Amino acid sequence: MGPSAVVVSGGKQYRVVPGDRILVDRLVAEPGASVKLGRVLLFSNGDDLKVGHQVGDLDVDAKVIAHQRGPRVESLRYKSKKRVRVHHGGRAHLTALEIIAVGGVGPATEEEDEVKQTAKPKRGRGKAEPKKKATPKAKAETVQPDAVAEVEETPAEAPKKVTRRRSKKETG
Repeated sequence: MGPSAVVVSGGKQYRVVPGDRILVDRLVAEPGASVKLGRVLLFSNGDDLKVGHQVGDLDVDAKVIAHQRGPRVESLRYKSKKRVRVHHGGRAHLTALEIIAVGGVGPATEEEDEVKQTAKPKRGRGKAEPKKKATPKAKAETVQPDAVAEVEETPAEAPKKVTRRRSKKETG
């Protein structure tokens, strides 16, 4: 597993690995600019684990993708018969970040990914082998044409005529 970290931005904590995309509170940076997130609370790289209030000199490098607004959040307080109606609402201003490197360690290269894919056995359901066709063990007895009983045909009864109810006005 590659490097990962827990970072604080805007009073919220985010667990990040290189290549992740996260939404944080609005940062003062232009789209395309590079940003360093300095408050790293936890750093993990394989068996190496560093935990603390602020882990050493580690930084998380990120690239600003875009500035956007979050979903609309509304709250309404209403008291009947008291003329009390309070409405609050708004949309959060957010910045989309793409994590480039965690603690100076960038994303895993394609060669490392290929090695991981070849070394790891597949888990889960694979393609099942096709089932063999069942061979009939005994053939069903054939019926002789002389042994077939004749069935008498009875004429089908005609369906009953559906009558609808008449109102008093129609009958008289």
